[in-house]
Amino acid sequence: MKAGVVHAREDIRYEEIKKPEPGKGQVLIKVKYTGICGSDVPRVNGDACHFFPNVLGHEFSGTVAEIGEGVTVLKTGDRVAGVPLVPCMECEDCRRGDYSLCKHYSFIGSREFGSFAEYVVVPEKNAVPFEDSVSFEQGAFFEPATVALHGLKRVPYEGGKTVAVLGGGTIGMFVMQWAKIFGAAKTVVFDIADERLALGKRLGATAGINTKEADFMEKALALTKGRGFDYVFETAGNTVTMKMAFELAANKAHVCFVGTPTKELSFTVREWENMNRKEFTLTGSWMSYSAPFPGKEWELAAHYFKTGELKFDESFIFRKFPLSRIGEAFELYKTPGTVKGKILIDSEC
Repeated sequence: MKAGVVHAREDIRYEEIKKPEPGKGQVLIKVKYTGICGSDVPRVNGDACHFFPNVLGHEFSGTVAEIGEGVTVLKTGDRVAGVPLVPCMECEDCRRGDYSLCKHYSFIGSREFGSFAEYVVVPEKNAVPFEDSVSFEQGAFFEPATVALHGLKRVPYEGGKTVAVLGGGTIGMFVMQWAKIFGAAKTVVFDIADERLALGKRLGATAGINTKEADFMEKALALTKGRGFDYVFETAGNTVTMKMAFELAANKAHVCFVGTPTKELSFTVREWENMNRKEFTLTGSWMSYSAPFPGKEWELAAHYFKTGELKFDESFIFRKFPLSRIGEAFELYKTPGTVKGKILIDSEC
């Protein structure tokens, strides 16, 4: 089969490798689309790849091409989304159902060959079926959609309250939609790009706040009559928005950091004291799994994409590249600000 194989830093090649075969309890998936994740970029353009040669890709959709011995639920022809985490199922965290915290996990598309290829083999539980009414493009967005939902599951979320989403990227848009699906009274998206705020409104946000505006904090707090937001989800991993979360939180709020920071972060005493004086709860969110594996996050993503309540906007996709041009796709990331949305790799082209 053909695959995009990483051989060294800045060296990803379209070449032929051995087609995998499903073993006991596994399925072979004929890959349709794979999204390039932010974590893939330093594995190709930097020094973060675990080993060479390697086949990355973990946000994928496709159809079941073959089933291995002992597969009982899936059948050939099923449309599926890939679940990349392969937990050990034996450690204390796994026994508790906290698979994202497994210390002995494998991961499809980083620690073992992934979906930047025509075919990929995964355990049966790592392929979530979806209906024909759900597109393969949507299937490739299951993973980021479940990451967003896991953030809501990390707090005692209740409907009827106010929600601030800091960062209008793909994860942020899904967080906002999940909050709305589960009954938020108001959902407000914060970003520096007016087009992202407009997208948020199209997808159902109550309001959008451009944080470049000098009076943005006053506008934001006015939406809550000055009390702040009951739930604040930081999805950008940006120093500015991580500090902003502390300012926007209401008394007794729940603040969840979903975004992954890339720079060192420090708080002034006044900034940090917000948590003491407001007595808000701060937590983080990592990946997208719960018991029984892979969790409600994946089940609900399939359901709400099917019903249309979890909306998919074409602007989520920046560009599509055939697998044969995967090197060109990663070149775009070398110029900051060039890629505005998700790049999908089409393994059937």
